[in-house]
Amino acid sequence: MRMRLATMGDTGPLVIMAHGWPESWYSWRHQIQAVANAGYRVVAPDMRGYGATEAPANVEDYDIVTLAADIVGIVDAYGEDQAILMGHDWGSIVAWNTVLLHPDRFSALVAMSVPYSGRPAESPLVGWRNAFGDNFYYILYHQEPGVAEAEYDADPHGLLSRLYLSPDSPREAPEVTDRHRSAGGWIPRLGAARGLPDWLTQADLDYFVGQFEAAGFRGGVNYYRNFHRNWEITPQLAGEKITIPTLFIAGENDVVIGGASQGRLQGAMSRVVEDLRGVVVLPEAGHWIQQELPEATNAAVLEFLDGLEGHNSQEGQ
Repeated sequence: MRMRLATMGDTGPLVIMAHGWPESWYSWRHQIQAVANAGYRVVAPDMRGYGATEAPANVEDYDIVTLAADIVGIVDAYGEDQAILMGHDWGSIVAWNTVLLHPDRFSALVAMSVPYSGRPAESPLVGWRNAFGDNFYYILYHQEPGVAEAEYDADPHGLLSRLYLSPDSPREAPEVTDRHRSAGGWIPRLGAARGLPDWLTQADLDYFVGQFEAAGFRGGVNYYRNFHRNWEITPQLAGEKITIPTLFIAGENDVVIGGASQGRLQGAMSRVVEDLRGVVVLPEAGHWIQQELPEATNAAVLEFLDGLEGHNSQEGQ
């Protein structure tokens, strides 16, 4: 697997930053320099299927065991025994599972936006199908072979400009309001943006759009097509807990956490994360937390890193 890696820093503990969907190494543009300047060697890959990284066609090539192996492969490529792993959105799903599947290869974890509550008793796809039936839900839409990526590939700007918004960003009314999945794709269900949020420049959006114009969306959508397979192939994770120091960061208004409070998140994750050092919920922020509030995100990350025994890269300097 050939991967494009954005890197900064020549020495210090290795920090790997795994982005989510539909994103790029560029989602970490505000964190790469901040963490490197604190004395760490930072690597932010285009994940499998994205950007300039290879994008195999087969759905099975995007299962969680394979994605975890990609991350371990980066650790190996840098000649390190261990790394600190950061993830956002799908990158968090990859990160949670990677440290469970390879517990000896990672010394600390920072997850953003997608919390972890342990391996479910049944495939998550069963629950979503029971909950939504024939109604539209983007994860179920992503299960249909070839459909979602055809829509997104035809209009990358339309999708990304509607997704990369703050919770209070003004939108036009949706063009499709029929709840049934058969009524149409996702883009017309997302009201068109009436401008860019203050944390995203036109150059930023153009870069993201260009990445998907070149690589397409199939690879990223294939992650979603492995929810059931991921559950089937990881029975050994039932009851397993994460033991390394962990930090969780989310935006208060992120739809993924559904309005959960800091205390509720802390309580749920503490049952499966033994060394949960902190749960940071940033006020008024949405899903794209490290882009929306880079300074607050960086401050939380650097405080966490500074508290890791044996990882304070400034010691003795």
